[in-house]
Amino acid sequence: MESQSKSSKDGASARGDVKMAERPPMAVRCPDLLLRALALALTLAAAVMVGVDKESKTVSVTISQSLTLHVRATAKWQYMSAFVYFLVSNAVACSYAAASLVYVTVAGAARSAKAALAINVLDTVMMGLLLSASGASAAIGVIAQHGNSHVQWNKVCHAFGSYCHQMAAAFTLCLVGSFAFLLLAVLYVMDLHKKAMSR
Repeated sequence: MESQSKSSKDGASARGDVKMAERPPMAVRCPDLLLRALALALTLAAAVMVGVDKESKTVSVTISQSLTLHVRATAKWQYMSAFVYFLVSNAVACSYAAASLVYVTVAGAARSAKAALAINVLDTVMMGLLLSASGASAAIGVIAQHGNSHVQWNKVCHAFGSYCHQMAAAFTLCLVGSFAFLLLAVLYVMDLHKKAMSR
């Protein structure tokens, strides 16, 4: 009788140990959650900064030595397809970061290997999307800053300084957000390596 109760206690404690072992330690999940939250915040900030970026100024246009026109001009993100792509890319990455953050928080380490692989592939896709959007907006930014004399494109950042500075800040946030997704992909590969070594 005593041995039965002892073995049942041992069995219960063993089952309790198994349950404790199945629960993911917070130290393992913490970098994943922090990087996803960081990517969410950065891409959201970049999208909002571009979305509200607008500047209007009166620009002097010299027609001839005796004729100068003063024209009211406005700079908006909608006027350049590269900036539209930039905004949409950050909005998509922000939405994905929010969804994946919720999923990783709820599922924890209990998610299947297929789900983990799918998340890793999507992390890599988001990184590529943000880098391509950053590259497109940087190319337009360089032309806006310096112009291009070969095709007669004038620089505009001397006139719309605030607009250009805000776009540059959004570009920086987007770039850091893409590196957060890169670190998530690296963490996944390191986790796979640890599992392979432990077998």
